[in-house]
Amino acid sequence: MMPTILRTERFSYFGAGERCGELVVAHRHDDSLVTDFTVSNNGRGAKLHEELAMDEEQLPWRWLVEGKSLMGGPVLDRFTGDDVSRQWTSQAETGQDAGPAKLYLPADTSPYCAWIAARAALANGGCVDALPHGRIHTELVHHTELHTGGAAVPVEVYLVRGRGLTPEYVIADATGAMIAWLGMGADMLVRDDFADQLPALTELESVLTHSHLERVQARIRHRFDGPVRIRGVRIFDPDTLKLTDPMSVTMFRDGITGVELDEKAVSVAGETVIDGDGGTLIAGLHDMHAHVKPIDGLFYLAAGVTTVRDMGNANDALLALTTNWDTGLAPGPRVVRSGFIEGRSPHSALFGFIPDTLEEALDAVRWYAARGYHQIKIYNSMNPHWVPALTAEAHRLGLRAVGHIPAFTTPDRMIEAGYDEVTHVNQLMLGWLLEEGADTRTPLRLTAMARAKDLDLDSEPVRHTLELMRERGIGLDPTAVIVERLMLSRARTVLPADAPFLSHMPIGYQRQRKRTYVPFDSEDDLRAYDESFPMVLKVLKLLHDQGIPLWPGTDDSTGFTVHRELELYAEAGIPTADVLRIATRDCAAHLGLGHSHGSIDTGKNASFVLLDGDPLQDISVVRNIRMVVKDGDIYYPHDIYTELGIVPFSSPPATTSQERTA
Repeated sequence: MMPTILRTERFSYFGAGERCGELVVAHRHDDSLVTDFTVSNNGRGAKLHEELAMDEEQLPWRWLVEGKSLMGGPVLDRFTGDDVSRQWTSQAETGQDAGPAKLYLPADTSPYCAWIAARAALANGGCVDALPHGRIHTELVHHTELHTGGAAVPVEVYLVRGRGLTPEYVIADATGAMIAWLGMGADMLVRDDFADQLPALTELESVLTHSHLERVQARIRHRFDGPVRIRGVRIFDPDTLKLTDPMSVTMFRDGITGVELDEKAVSVAGETVIDGDGGTLIAGLHDMHAHVKPIDGLFYLAAGVTTVRDMGNANDALLALTTNWDTGLAPGPRVVRSGFIEGRSPHSALFGFIPDTLEEALDAVRWYAARGYHQIKIYNSMNPHWVPALTAEAHRLGLRAVGHIPAFTTPDRMIEAGYDEVTHVNQLMLGWLLEEGADTRTPLRLTAMARAKDLDLDSEPVRHTLELMRERGIGLDPTAVIVERLMLSRARTVLPADAPFLSHMPIGYQRQRKRTYVPFDSEDDLRAYDESFPMVLKVLKLLHDQGIPLWPGTDDSTGFTVHRELELYAEAGIPTADVLRIATRDCAAHLGLGHSHGSIDTGKNASFVLLDGDPLQDISVVRNIRMVVKDGDIYYPHDIYTELGIVPFSSPPATTSQERTA
């Protein structure tokens, strides 16, 4: 006999302020829960059914999760346990544990899990050991009031750390019931009786996150009143594609004031000296495909990324974020903005503007131009017949035009319609893999990549597209790393892309990385992805050899994927020195920053990275970061990763003050 349902809670899931999913939580009389979570955003979304029961310590002793993950991959996660032992099996692994009870964290779950984790931690004094490993920390950070039915309801806001890659907030009322979950970004889950409080919750999340990041910035940012000298470093020269002899680089505030041979350098009064210890200094790296959130600034700086190109965002949030990063109020890279314009359909991505008419779309272009955006980005559901008018208006106003290939058209037609750049290597390749009229607003834009193994790169369609790109100077933002992750991630395995850093990460993130993302019916389907991904690398090499620019981006926010993007270019056969030049000088020039960024020269902006090793011998050395400088502010990845709950990868260089007087 099924347990009686005592009460049901209904929540709405919001992405960028628009409702795109729901969660139903049924509380049974035997203290068990049943949840059903569904999201649909940008043609994809999770669909999860969960059943769980908890003990007196608020620790689940039974937990079942089944359904589909974000990209449609299968989910089946089972956990059972008691006071003596626990067992589980999931896509990520099979395991068991004995001894004191711990909090199990499913690899795929709804945001309600954050409240389950918070309650377990609070019942154990604020922190609780997790399974398969790690710890969850929860602290009360804010008291406030929300309103429902005309009444003010006192609520408490808790910060939860350790479940995933970034902290998260949960809001509860005096009875201990969850009202909302707020990610440090654009997504949130709100109980339906508080849905009209969405603007207040959005503002609350923004205030709490910015306050948190301001405090972190005060701890990790190092800025000196006098000159700073970095000694004993070899500098990557993007013109000669070589490393220099040992050099000394001096900076003052946000500018490079001197670059000279180390053996001839003379100390000056009041300077701070940093020992480069024979490492390599390179200009700051770029992520040419980002969708930034406030918390992302920490990850980018720790990874040596000092400039990102945002490829679509909630407009007001992005403008506020860039102000905080540019002024140094919060930690983050320089941002070059792209204005997102999407078409209206059931598959629309919830960013930027979604116009209903061509005139509204043209107004969106003008809105972005008036606010100094670098370019517009066109997305999947856009009416392809509007594109010539949109690109013409963008060009008239001095903006570039880039984007996905809208559904029901081809890369060739969009290039002819005025595109200056194509976004994603799969978007380019789909023009050679799909019949005209295919609906790429759906996950087909990924799953069709399984056909790439049979692609003939010498075929007429391929040659025609490349000829168009060469003639018109069209580049590609490949995001090969995210294509690799989606095509090749497999249950219970660690991708080579993730192996260098994954064991340092919070357990929830580790488990997410060890699963199969793509939907499949048989092992033959998976083999097709395995056999097709090498064709992606061949396309990258072909484009490079044809003189078609590649702009390394990730569609991710961890920073680590920037490193992997560069590794993939090298694996494709592009010379390592060329890869490093592209990632530094060429990207800066492409973004209109070449006069001030992209190389380490006197008079240029002080934004560079200290590496331990020689990246020309092995591009993976870009992972070995000891220090990052952005606009003269010095950051040590060791400190940033400690703040994020990630085990650091390096130690800061030795720093001394020069007391000699002039």
